[in-house]
Amino acid sequence: MMKKKMAGLLCACMILPTFLTSCGKETGTESTADAVAAEDGAEDTADAVVAEDAAESVDITDTIPLNIVDDNYRTYYEVFVYSFCDSDGDGIGDIQGLISKLDYINDGDDTTDSDLGFNGIWLMPINPSPTYHKYDVMDYYEIDPAYGTLDDFKQLIEECDKRGIKVIMDLVLNHSSSQNPWFLEAYSYLQELGDGEPNVEECPYFEYYHFSKEKGAGCYEVAGTDWYYEAQFWSEMPDLNLDCEPLRTEIQSIAEYWLDMGVGGFRLDAVKEYYTGSPQANIDFLNWFQGIVRAKDEDAYLVGEAWLAMTDYAQYYSSGIDSVFNFAFADKEGIISKVVRGGSASSYGEAVASLEDTFGKYNENYIDAPFYTNHDMGRSAGYYAGDNSEYQTKIAGAMNLFMNGSAFVYYGEELGMKGSGKDENKRAPMYWSMNADAEGMCDGPTDMDNVKMKFESLEEQQQDEGSIYNYYKKAIKIRNQNPEIARGDVEYMEELSGETFCVLKKTYEESEIILLFHLGAETEEIDLSGVTVNGKEISSESIRGTLESGEEKIAMTETKVSMPGYSVLVLK
Repeated sequence: MMKKKMAGLLCACMILPTFLTSCGKETGTESTADAVAAEDGAEDTADAVVAEDAAESVDITDTIPLNIVDDNYRTYYEVFVYSFCDSDGDGIGDIQGLISKLDYINDGDDTTDSDLGFNGIWLMPINPSPTYHKYDVMDYYEIDPAYGTLDDFKQLIEECDKRGIKVIMDLVLNHSSSQNPWFLEAYSYLQELGDGEPNVEECPYFEYYHFSKEKGAGCYEVAGTDWYYEAQFWSEMPDLNLDCEPLRTEIQSIAEYWLDMGVGGFRLDAVKEYYTGSPQANIDFLNWFQGIVRAKDEDAYLVGEAWLAMTDYAQYYSSGIDSVFNFAFADKEGIISKVVRGGSASSYGEAVASLEDTFGKYNENYIDAPFYTNHDMGRSAGYYAGDNSEYQTKIAGAMNLFMNGSAFVYYGEELGMKGSGKDENKRAPMYWSMNADAEGMCDGPTDMDNVKMKFESLEEQQQDEGSIYNYYKKAIKIRNQNPEIARGDVEYMEELSGETFCVLKKTYEESEIILLFHLGAETEEIDLSGVTVNGKEISSESIRGTLESGEEKIAMTETKVSMPGYSVLVLK
C-alpha cells in the first residue's frame, strides 16, 4: 500500500515544474527512507515511511545509493599539477596543493554530497623537467622539485587510497629531455670520440637514442661532430631507441618503481610515435610493456594516446593495453561537439553503438577511454556561442560522462573554464576564485595570455544550483549510481531517435538502463509507449535521474515525456 502511495506522489510530481521531487527529504529523524544499498534503491525508497508534512522536496537522484564497482571502469580527473593548487605561495601548483583539494575531487565518504565523485586521477608528468609542461623528463625516478618530494607523492597516494581514488601517472617513453643524464653522457661521448667508432661498453647510453651519421627527417646535429640524433617533436626531446634491450630493462625498472609506490597504472604519451611511421612496431612494444606491467600488478590500468583516426587507433587495442583515448568524440570537431552544435542526435547514438564492433574485434576485453577535452585542446566552453551556450556546455559534458569505459574529464571543465590558442592558454590556473590572489590560486604558465573566463569561479558556482559545476557533479553521481552506464552492452534505439533525440539502452549483468538525450534547443515531447526496461513498461517509477540544463524541468504524463532543450532522462 505504501508503495502505491509513493508511486502516486511521484507521478503527481512529474507534471509539476519541480519535476523529480518527492516529499521524502530528511527534515527530522523519521522524515525520509534510510539509504539503501540495493541496486533498485529508488523502488526501495518508495517503501520507506514518508512524513506527511515534509515541506522540502528532493531530487530523486538523492534517494539512490552509490553503486561504485572497484574495477578499471572509472571516472578520471586529469590534473595539471602546475596550474591546479599552490600550497606554498610561489605561484606554481604542487602535490601538497593537490592533496589539500582531494576532498573536492572525492572525499571518500558516500554519505556526503560535497565532492565531485571522481574515483580516478590522471597526473600529467610530475618528473623533473626543464619545461613547465614536463613532457621532457630528466629523471624518471624523481619528482620535480617545483611540485614537491617523493614523500609528498607517497602521501598523495596514501590519501587517494583512503578515498578509493586510483592514481595513474603520465609515462613519457617516446623521448626524454635533452638534459637527461643518459642523453648528456651520450652526447658528450660522441663529441669526444673524434673519428673513432662508438662502443656501447664505453658508453651504454649511446644505444639509448637514435644517433646516426645520416641526417634524416626530424634529426639534429651533435655540435662539433658529423653525428645527428632523432628528435621528432623538438630538438630538446631526443627520441628513445625502444629496441635497445638495456633501455627496456630500465623501462621495466621505472614502471615497477612507481607501481611499488602505489601508482595504479600509466597514461602512455604519444604511443603512435614510438616507432614513427610503423604502427605494428608501436603495437608490439605496447604488448611487451603491458606484459611487464601485468606481471607486476595484474590490476594496473594502461591507457595510450594515439592521436589518429578511429580506424587507426582502434588497432592499438591488439597490443593488450586496457584503453586507447577515443579522439573521435573529442575536441571542437569531434562527434559530441558537432552534434551539440546542430548535428543529428542520431549520429551520436550510432557512433556509440558501433564502438563494440570497432574496438572489440582487436581485443574483446577493451575498455573505451572517452574524453571531451584535454591539455592539448581548446576548452569546451569556447566551442559554443549564443543564448544556449551554457546549456550546450553542460549536455556535452554529460554525453562524455555517459559513455562506456573509463571517462576522462580535464580539470576545470566542470566549471566551464576557457582557454584556447597556444598550449599555455589551455593549461590556465584552476578557477577556484575570481580573486587571482586567493589562497591556492596559481599563476599559470609564464607565456600564457590573459585568459578571460566565461563563467564564474567555483566559489560562486557552488552556491548556484543551476551551475555547470553542480550539473557535472550530478552527472557523475548518476554514473556512480548505475554501473550499466560505464559497462553495459549498448543498443541504439533507432525507432525513438532522430534529429534531436538519441536513445540508448545499456545492459550489464542482466540489468538494463535507458539514456534519453534531447539535443535540440526547444522543448519537445517523446512518446515512450511500448518501451520496456528490465521487463516493465516505462512509467514514473522507471525514473532514475534527470539532467536539465536550464530552469525548465522534464515532465512526464503517463508514457509521454516533455523534454526541455538539452536535457537527459535516465530510466531503469
